[in-house]
Amino acid sequence: MSEVTYHVVEHDGGYAYKVGDVFSETFPSHDEALQAAQAAAAEQQVPGSTEGIRYQDGSGAWHDETARGDDRPVAKVED
Repeated sequence: MSEVTYHVVEHDGGYAYKVGDVFSETFPSHDEALQAAQAAAAEQQVPGSTEGIRYQDGSGAWHDETARGDDRPVAKVED
């Protein structure tokens, strides 16, 4: 099972949460960013339905896969 970590950081004059190199919107306070990160992490773990997905990789090749709805990552928040 994969793991996703949300980090609460100072960003653009306020606070945001970050996953990898991607930032959320900016929040005025640390507490608001923390609450948003906790909500996003909780939502990421909710199972869904199994779906077929199609995506293009960096070299332009297309791939078809099946994404299992119960294959959700463990999401955590580090403050």
